[in-house]
Amino acid sequence: MNDSSIALNLLGIIAVLFTGAIIALIITAVVMYFIDVNQSAHTIRRNYPVIGRFRYLFEHLGEFFRQYFFAMDREELPFNRAERAWVYRSAKNVDANVAFGSTRDLSKTGEVMFLNSAFPTLEKDAALPSEVIVGPYCRKPYTTSSIFNISGMSFGALSKPAVRALSAGAAKAGCWLNTGEGGLSPYHLEGGGDVVFQIGTAKYGVRDHEGHLSDERLKHLGEHDQVKMIELKLSQGAKPGKGGILPGEKVSAEIAQIRGIPEGHASISPNGHPDIRSIDDLLDMIEHVREVTGKPVGFKAVIGDKQWLRDLATAIKGRGIDRAPDFITIDSCDGGTGAAPQPLIDYVGLPLKESLPWVCDLLKQHGLKDRIKVIASGKLVTPSKVAWALACGADFTVSARGFMFALGCIQAMQCHKNTCPTGVTTHDPKLQRGLVPADKAQRVAHYQRNMTYGVGLIAHACGVSEPRLLRREHVHVVMATGLSAPLSELHPEPVTLIDDESEVRPEGPDVEVKEVTHDTHA
Repeated sequence: MNDSSIALNLLGIIAVLFTGAIIALIITAVVMYFIDVNQSAHTIRRNYPVIGRFRYLFEHLGEFFRQYFFAMDREELPFNRAERAWVYRSAKNVDANVAFGSTRDLSKTGEVMFLNSAFPTLEKDAALPSEVIVGPYCRKPYTTSSIFNISGMSFGALSKPAVRALSAGAAKAGCWLNTGEGGLSPYHLEGGGDVVFQIGTAKYGVRDHEGHLSDERLKHLGEHDQVKMIELKLSQGAKPGKGGILPGEKVSAEIAQIRGIPEGHASISPNGHPDIRSIDDLLDMIEHVREVTGKPVGFKAVIGDKQWLRDLATAIKGRGIDRAPDFITIDSCDGGTGAAPQPLIDYVGLPLKESLPWVCDLLKQHGLKDRIKVIASGKLVTPSKVAWALACGADFTVSARGFMFALGCIQAMQCHKNTCPTGVTTHDPKLQRGLVPADKAQRVAHYQRNMTYGVGLIAHACGVSEPRLLRREHVHVVMATGLSAPLSELHPEPVTLIDDESEVRPEGPDVEVKEVTHDTHA
């Protein structure tokens, strides 16, 4: 058989296959047509059979295409392209300088700006963030200088390679890694860095067979040198009033063993701690865990109702300052989650810009600010936001989604499914393959270090030697008029009132603040 005959035969085969494919496509379209016109559940498919099905495809792909082709740099939510781009460049440790001018809308209400000093801090006078001691009254206090740390993300919500990368990256950068409520896995410890263990409402990792807190497991936890602090999670940003949710398809045998739950069953935590139903219960639990483990113990909460915090401050002073929580992590409605009901994500809880200064003021009024350290959480992914939080009174900041971006997250919004395309929140081995822990650990470390450097740039421009010296007088906030007002006037620092309990009340967003106007000649 010559070459021309072979070619003709191949063309014939191709023609037959092509014809067969066309016929199969036509048959499929006809079948779909009759299915669509006879079904009653979907109006679009009934009125526009076959082509109406493309609506669902376009709807699914829309959230991916918007961020690349249609959204402006500063308009997308929850994180816009400019914010994500800064994180990506920082994580890759490439040039983060930009040209021409700011693309921010500097007249937008709520925008912050920092007041540069006529005499900025010189490089020779600049200092690294100062050290802070957490838990001075416990047997094993924690001392760290890190201003930016990794917030709670459970093994289960995150994939194994993601946790391994975060663990190694945290050790390289010298920051802590919060375990999230899913228990302590070997991968949290693998990198050798500092770990904050979170106790959620289901007590995963420290529960007995009945689901109650186990002192035996707490003692074992306290023996881990890497575990530096313990955080009781009362509520979480994006879902205050709702416990953790891990779909059954993500509960593998390993995750089930670490959490102490059945494999393949959805892991749904109670919406509150069954054994913490009052302020006294909370303080008793904190004291108990601190006594058993010897480690600093605090709690994490989304701020909504404020009266309970006033009552908490009063109760602490009644018991004694040594029996206070060692820290409070303030989460907010700005926070994120792997899975939550939309009504909670959109409508419950106060934003960090309101809750953070209020809580700091409350603690200061009661003489507790130095004793109880404040950790701020909620969309703090860029230096300006971290610097703002420190200026408001936070001792530390934490981020989850910022470090997810450092791992390669593209904001695909698939966290609650097992289909994350970057391998960060999926347990599909094929998708996890793209996330190489050794490479991503380096990016995690770069991001943390570049964040610290960026906050330092702002601090030095304001004339202070290190980030923890930033104060509210260094910050202005844009008002509805388009003009800015000092943060120190919007949230004035309170006077410490110790003796007259009836007058102890923090100034802040729940107190009416008259809009500040400025004389144009001032």
